[in-house]
Amino acid sequence: MAKHSPLKTAASFIFIIVLVIGLSTVSNRIWGGRPEASAKPGELVIEPGMTIARFGQVNELPDPVLKEIFGLENKADLQKELQAYGSTGQIAALVKGKLALAAEHAGKNWIKIPIKFGLWFAFLASVFILMARRKVTPGLRNGVLFASFMLFGVILGADPSPMGTVKDAIHLYATSHVIFPPRMIALVVFLAIVLLANKYICAWGCQAGTLQDLLFRLNRTDQAKAVIGRQIKLPFALTNTIRCAFFLLFTLVAFSSGLDIIDPIDPFKIYKPADLGLSGALFAGMLSLACLFVYRPWCHLFCPFGLVGWLMEKTSLVRISVDYESCIACGKCAAACPSTVMGAILKRDRKTIPDCFACYTCREVCPTAAIRFSTRRRTLPPAGHFGKSPQ
Repeated sequence: MAKHSPLKTAASFIFIIVLVIGLSTVSNRIWGGRPEASAKPGELVIEPGMTIARFGQVNELPDPVLKEIFGLENKADLQKELQAYGSTGQIAALVKGKLALAAEHAGKNWIKIPIKFGLWFAFLASVFILMARRKVTPGLRNGVLFASFMLFGVILGADPSPMGTVKDAIHLYATSHVIFPPRMIALVVFLAIVLLANKYICAWGCQAGTLQDLLFRLNRTDQAKAVIGRQIKLPFALTNTIRCAFFLLFTLVAFSSGLDIIDPIDPFKIYKPADLGLSGALFAGMLSLACLFVYRPWCHLFCPFGLVGWLMEKTSLVRISVDYESCIACGKCAAACPSTVMGAILKRDRKTIPDCFACYTCREVCPTAAIRFSTRRRTLPPAGHFGKSPQ
């Protein structure tokens, strides 16, 4: 069979999807099927003159939980009147907030999470060294992408994820008016990685992002040509408008009705197949197929962390830049780039630079090694630079 053929691409696509779903099912059973989503507190019964003890009995809250919620010092405090802690609305908010935080804590696998973050640091550091030494090749890139989603998705699961730190934080605050500190710590860590290198956690560590990236490259020859159909580069003005509108819609719905509109179509649930549901499975299938023709569609069109990371990316210390003294204006880097970002970085003819996932495709095709992944500051091309004929 030819190195690149429609049949081989289709077979590879099916193999990877089946592999991810099959092994993720096994992995979830090995981890014990521990729930990673918080349970939503039900409606509370609060009656006039109610004691804390009676409140606990009616709402099926054990004494230790009551002690945590109301800060009780001894058993006698259970006979205090509930109204001492505020109005009905204030008490309901206090209890629901505490229960929501407790549910968040109970829903996390505290053995798996530190392991995952430790492996993230080691994995990303290794890739960073390879990129700094200009060792990334097409074959190595695909191997790294495969290893990333297998390790951080199939083996270690859907949660935590970069997207979850933004999505779940907004939804939890909208529904319970509380902030889960461990999630905020994770968000800070992910944003710190973005600050270090542009979109770096998305590029090489995100289990949904790396899977999308590899699926796109399955349908791509070494000459950056599509094997099946045609791969298209959506305009950034379009993708970012959709992403901003979707983020705003998600936030408004969360605060107005308490619904999480992302949850039914959450692409990270491909690593929790039992939780996909019909709508999730259909969306995951369509998204996976779209990845063959559009580079990282979820990242560009819907991902909340993708939007936040793109804003943070503007201050990244290490990023892709062009040395115009070496550049011969051949345009190969922009042509090979899977999105429109390299064209914007190369010519600097746009005020807004799209998302750069530091995939290094631009560097591998540059004939003069003018592309760098370093702390070098991006500069403007010399006047008339792209009016010259390639040498």
